[in-house]
Amino acid sequence: MNRYKIIIEYKGTNFVGWQKQDNGLSIQKVIEKSIKELTKEDVQIFGAGRTDAGVHALGQVAHFDLVKDFSVDSIRDGLNKYLRYYLISIIEASKVEDDFHARFSAKKREYLYKIINRRAPLTVDRNLAWVLHKQLDIKKMQDAAVFFIGQHNLNAFRSVNCQSKTTIKTIDKIEIISKQNTISIIVQAKSFLHSQVRIMVGTLVYVGEGKIDPNEILEIIKIAKRENAGPTAPAEGLYLTSVIY
Repeated sequence: MNRYKIIIEYKGTNFVGWQKQDNGLSIQKVIEKSIKELTKEDVQIFGAGRTDAGVHALGQVAHFDLVKDFSVDSIRDGLNKYLRYYLISIIEASKVEDDFHARFSAKKREYLYKIINRRAPLTVDRNLAWVLHKQLDIKKMQDAAVFFIGQHNLNAFRSVNCQSKTTIKTIDKIEIISKQNTISIIVQAKSFLHSQVRIMVGTLVYVGEGKIDPNEILEIIKIAKRENAGPTAPAEGLYLTSVIY
């Protein structure tokens, strides 16, 4: 067998998410279909992260096995021929060892959340960012973000649909960058709870709006109840930017 690793970019707006589901079109399903068209082999692909409906990716990673041997250029260009109608693109393809696994071999995952902070509605960035009309206090958001760094029980920051066996997670990096009216929130960790980044962002927005004091973040983490955290930020602002191995 030949194992291939692919790096994928996609716009998640019209998909039910990464994972195959009965209720609509998924990124996983479209890529598997394209592999079948190209190679005439039935395969299952394994992704590094199961992005939700509406969530985008700049550096999603997946792997799959083929009986036949294809050049990496043929994999990349051939798949892009079939994917061009779906706003999915294979940025890079490479051969990897048999023990490589896109999900379980990953050491860190990095997400970006994009906020446009302005009075006017979105046009070019529609479905690609969360527009907030009230001016946010970036300094307070940055002060609050520091409290997420390290290992914590993040039960307050997971959705009711989360199936993770543990709520103990380690945040390696969280950075908030403001440039003109664009706010970028970058979060890096080995793994995440379901909707964790979006709830963290919603909570930081509450801080920026003055509804939560920056110092309250530690208490919210300690109490570990979902109702004490902020809202779940919309899916359209979230991007899986990279996976580190």
